[in-house]
Amino acid sequence: MSALFDAFPPDLLLFLALVLFVAGCVRGFTGFGAGMIFIPLATSVIPPSVAAATFLFIDSIVTLPLLVRAVKNCIWQTVLPAVLGAILFVHLGAWLLATANVLVLRWTIFAIVVCLLALLMSGWRYQHPPHPAVSFATGGVSGVLGGISQVSAPPVVAMWLSSSSDPQVVRANLIVFFALASIGTIAAYALHGFFTADVARLLVIAVPVYGLAIFLGARGFGKARPGFYRKAAYVLIALAALTSMPALDSLLR
Repeated sequence: MSALFDAFPPDLLLFLALVLFVAGCVRGFTGFGAGMIFIPLATSVIPPSVAAATFLFIDSIVTLPLLVRAVKNCIWQTVLPAVLGAILFVHLGAWLLATANVLVLRWTIFAIVVCLLALLMSGWRYQHPPHPAVSFATGGVSGVLGGISQVSAPPVVAMWLSSSSDPQVVRANLIVFFALASIGTIAAYALHGFFTADVARLLVIAVPVYGLAIFLGARGFGKARPGFYRKAAYVLIALAALTSMPALDSLLR
């Protein structure tokens, strides 16, 4: 524990724990969105690679119990192609994170997220399950964004929310997608050396805090009205757009 406090001051750990708790509640409720909350705030106080690797590890492990019900409710015909696309293209995102201009990457993410949100709020709906090729391409975009910033949800959320599926199915699709797609992201991050001693130290507080928050959020989903789910998803995507906008750095960071 002393090594943890040597690397991270107590006030910093408290801040990260509070942010992670809120992010975990959101993840347990909606099936996505934790990265949109945790990553932008965490990277204001710790290196981006440490924040992304820490979140990836805990989100992959702690959310495993959510899979028990999700695997029964998801639509595998659209989830599996999306997972394949994400696993293949996450390596491109990780490579960009390690080599490309950070400002260009962030403006690109902002533009993609805003366009997806505008499509959703326009009221357009796709009345049939997405074609496997569409699912694959959408998963590929999510993989690139996940490799860059761990903000991979908006493309797949937009795809499934624009369908006629009910919230329970959309949430199940997202939970299974992220669980399987994280396998490729873990491999990519390991190859680039993102799992460091600082990441291991943060796990001491991150795992129990995130686990409790996931549990509370999942219980809240069972009590919420179906219409609230879609509204919550819109708010989270808008939050992802705002927090990724470089022009607001002076206010958010």
